[in-house]
Amino acid sequence: MPDDPPTSDPAPEAPSPKKDVKTEEDTPESTDAKPATDSEPVDMGIFSQILELDEEGTHEFSKDMVGAYFLQATSTFDNMDTALADENLPELSSLGHFLKGSSAALGISKVQAGCEKMQYYGELRDGAAGKELTSTEALDKIKATLLAAKDQHAAAEQWFKKWFKEQNDPFDDDDDAAEASKT
Repeated sequence: MPDDPPTSDPAPEAPSPKKDVKTEEDTPESTDAKPATDSEPVDMGIFSQILELDEEGTHEFSKDMVGAYFLQATSTFDNMDTALADENLPELSSLGHFLKGSSAALGISKVQAGCEKMQYYGELRDGAAGKELTSTEALDKIKATLLAAKDQHAAAEQWFKKWFKEQNDPFDDDDDAAEASKT
């Protein structure tokens, strides 16, 4: 008969908090990374994953990706304004879904969350729970959420500009891009 472990083993000890928690020293780019907070427009944990794709000593890939995102987001917000004026809920849902994914990829979590709400509102649902909305309720919620998402987009743009400037790699069009996001 093989030696089986007793069935009444005491519960294993809880792991030491320090054992399972990564410190700044364990994290790549730790000198640049800051923990994500509710007040920060960008989740540095997610953005750090993009930074890992940069060639050593440059930020060319990440900077190009951020720049492309802001052009895309500005265009998408313009399309959302048009769809809102036309009361085109399916288009608002589709645009919300589209920008949600792009925002998530860079760690722009507040814009991501707002776009997810707009996606559901465009489907006449209030959130993932699926409470049904009237068209008027959905449009009102989208209008307020879109305004907040634009503000969060502008805050994220400023955050990225500051971050790249601190890395001695500022955007060439700092003033132009800031103006473009104030629509």
